[in-house]
Amino acid sequence: MAEKTFNRWLVVVGAMLIQVSLGAVYIYSVFKPGLSARFPTWSATDLALPAQLILAFFALGVIFAGKIQDKIGPRIVATVGGAMLGLGLILASFADSLMMFTLSFAVIGGIGIGAAYVCPIATCVKWFPDKRGMITGLAVAGFGAGALVFTPIAKAFIASSGIMPTFMYLGIIFLVAVILGAQLMVVPPAGYKPAGWNPPAPAAGAKASSGGDFSTGEMLKTPQFYFLWITYFAGCTAGLMIIMNITNMWQAPSMIEMAKTMPTITKDAFKTIADQGALAVMIVAILNAAGRLVWGQVSDVIGRKNTLYILFAFAGVIMLVLKMFTSYPLYLFGVCSIGFCFGGYLGLYPAITADYFGTKNVGANYGLMFAAYGAGGLFGPWLAPKLMSIVGQIPYEAMDKGIQVVKQFGAGDYSTSFIISGVMCLASIAIIWMLKQPSKA
Repeated sequence: MAEKTFNRWLVVVGAMLIQVSLGAVYIYSVFKPGLSARFPTWSATDLALPAQLILAFFALGVIFAGKIQDKIGPRIVATVGGAMLGLGLILASFADSLMMFTLSFAVIGGIGIGAAYVCPIATCVKWFPDKRGMITGLAVAGFGAGALVFTPIAKAFIASSGIMPTFMYLGIIFLVAVILGAQLMVVPPAGYKPAGWNPPAPAAGAKASSGGDFSTGEMLKTPQFYFLWITYFAGCTAGLMIIMNITNMWQAPSMIEMAKTMPTITKDAFKTIADQGALAVMIVAILNAAGRLVWGQVSDVIGRKNTLYILFAFAGVIMLVLKMFTSYPLYLFGVCSIGFCFGGYLGLYPAITADYFGTKNVGANYGLMFAAYGAGGLFGPWLAPKLMSIVGQIPYEAMDKGIQVVKQFGAGDYSTSFIISGVMCLASIAIIWMLKQPSKA
């Protein structure tokens, strides 16, 4: 198939196939109960470690793969990424220690996710200069929807086969799906522009040297890169803090409230709370994916900066009041709002990177910008349990090797981490206000 006749929407199909598979990284909370039962000596911090590191290595993979795919093309890099992700999960299914599981699931799998993730974004922005906000939102929407698709699949595998075989089955699915999608990653010919579309004329008074294609070195010399990076970090800290702790953050206030009328939480009542947490994961995944689509298109109409003002103001206020959302409907509204905003950040920042620094080196340039996601993935999920204060030990019924026993649940207060994240989001508004289009020397 010649590149000049290649249907650019096939790239979007490949992007969605890849991203839905990669987005399953967000369902780690579904694995936690099974991993805790399989490895009872793992502490809460041990259980959180793979979730933190997979995000960090994901971001690291984006940095290196972005530069490589700019040189050798996205198809090869995305194929290798899919193979690494599948292999990582398959190896994780054989893990008998925290170290082996973390190396397989988080390190190998995380790098594979990063390698495959950057390719659809870099390819789509080159094919769609006329719909940049919309298409970057669409290119990453599947990543947000991955949790929606694979949460029920993973739960069914766990129920029928156990936690460790589940990683093998998912690894095989991801390997096949990502490699298939990678074959549609075709770069447009040099100088490509859609039929009937011409680049917009520079705004009145704009410098002739503004915009253009920045090399990575040139980008790193601009203050705009660091301003954008800091704000991206703030948004990802809030989003990933919530997404990686949705179930735990719901269990604490709900069990505290239930304990007022039920001295020992019954097995059925505890299951209801756990099911509500799992449902929240899926609903947030929907809003996460929707945010990537909606905010990208909104930014094409009202501008990137105006859209970011709205996102950071909304997310900042929600984080500051989230502690007060103790009923399930209010809790859902709060976490879904953060998921909706987080999806917006993931949809907007690739487009902003291309707007400010050009599309020629967008893979490498966005790779460095995306390091903010990795930093937020380390900081946010760590900050919540680190600053959590235990406000009550609540007895609940559970099954242990077929015998019903009473265990203690440490209900935590996450308000300090919510406040810190909320302030970071609101401070980002002032940083974005200072942004101006960079000029090449």
